[in-house]
Amino acid sequence: MNSIALIPLFAFLILIFIVGIYTARNVSKSDSFVQEYFLGGRQLGGFILAMTMIATYGSASSFIGGPGAAYTYGLSWVLLAMSQVVTGYFVLLILGKKFAIMSRKYKAVTLIDYLQGRYGSKKITILSAISIILFLFSAMIAQWVGGARLIESLTGLSYEAALFLFAVSVLVYVIIGGFRAVAITDALQGVVMLGGTIILLVATIIAGGGMEKIMLELQAENPNLLSPYGPNGELSARYISSFWILVGVGVVGLPQVAVRAMSYKNSRSLHRALVIGTIVVGSIMLGMHLIGVLARVVVPGIEVADKVMPLLALEVLPPPLAGIVLAAPMAAIMSTVDSLLLIVSSAIVKDVYMNFINHDAKEKQIKAISFWVTGITGILVFLMALSPPELIIWLNLFSFGGLEAVFIWPIVLGLYWKKGNGHGALSSMISGLIAYILFHSFAPNYLDMHTVVFPIIISFFMYVLVSLITQSKYQMEGWYITKSIHSKDEL
Repeated sequence: MNSIALIPLFAFLILIFIVGIYTARNVSKSDSFVQEYFLGGRQLGGFILAMTMIATYGSASSFIGGPGAAYTYGLSWVLLAMSQVVTGYFVLLILGKKFAIMSRKYKAVTLIDYLQGRYGSKKITILSAISIILFLFSAMIAQWVGGARLIESLTGLSYEAALFLFAVSVLVYVIIGGFRAVAITDALQGVVMLGGTIILLVATIIAGGGMEKIMLELQAENPNLLSPYGPNGELSARYISSFWILVGVGVVGLPQVAVRAMSYKNSRSLHRALVIGTIVVGSIMLGMHLIGVLARVVVPGIEVADKVMPLLALEVLPPPLAGIVLAAPMAAIMSTVDSLLLIVSSAIVKDVYMNFINHDAKEKQIKAISFWVTGITGILVFLMALSPPELIIWLNLFSFGGLEAVFIWPIVLGLYWKKGNGHGALSSMISGLIAYILFHSFAPNYLDMHTVVFPIIISFFMYVLVSLITQSKYQMEGWYITKSIHSKDEL
């Protein structure tokens, strides 16, 4: 156990708890528990909006799994990761003001609220809730595993004990504080993530004897570690290009990211978030994944790649500073977990319970059920995370792909294409979901492109085709109804 490194890390956790308790006052004072708990009262400023998007998107995958993958694949993984630089800018640019206006028009608190308001289909509501619960569970497992790996590396505790400690830490402040606690702590965590990345990158370069020396050693070990195609040529140009769909364009379809575009205060906040978000995401993604490659020289022979980042920090930094830097991945993990917990909780409480089970639920009932659902969800994820995969990044990317295949076109075309309707959206979601599961199971990375590509293409054509077919039907029915009314008036 590295007790000196643990002190600043636990001080950070205590600070997070204080924020959760403080923001809980807003939940108890708010006129609408649902608006406050799940959306923070739509009062996020530009800085907090940018940082909460970054902290939600930058997760265990970016700070634990990402460096681990870069340690394994070399500079090719850095190239893959850099496709994420425009993520925040792209999401806010595409969704932006229109999404915020439409969500207020429909009084939407969740993404499913927006889809229900736009398409008026209960089938879409049910399918959306099922998809969110299915895929976000796998994403949350990845975060739980990442947090446990970090604590395990620092403390020497068993994986199970570290997992329990992490789960309790997250559940306490999420259950107490809701979305506003998540957003404010995300801003704090985003700053820690950026600072930790810069400090560790500089320390790693110094420990390796400079960038030139590190690169020469990597070249001596395997020249392909410096190529864009991976150590064994497994990453083709086509695959690398298609990866941008998964972590660039497709991110618009992620519920945990899209819901942020509902929550900002005004246009000025949006514009500020565009700039801040792009700069910070670029710095973190380049820094953390480059650190993973450099670590192959500084701390060679690590068998569990997900431990690269914490072991490297303890190797190249004094223990107190290592503890501060390791608050960065903990911040990334916690900020993603809390957001995912609230998305799943809101899908169950707001979109299923309040829509189909108890329309007239009172504030006290909703509040109690929200707390219980959030807690039980966390416990279920904890149990599933007891058997972790080798590289958590694959869990996270599986979740990303599934959510994007289901949601991207109902969201984007629902905003910008008036002819899109509920039948088109439902067919798009069903075809995207089925195609993704089938491709993932039987033809992963088909034609040397990421698995998400073809499901997204299929769901697009299904949305357009079915919308056009049913649009013609509606227009004909409307003509007959109008003709009938006029005929009766004439009589």
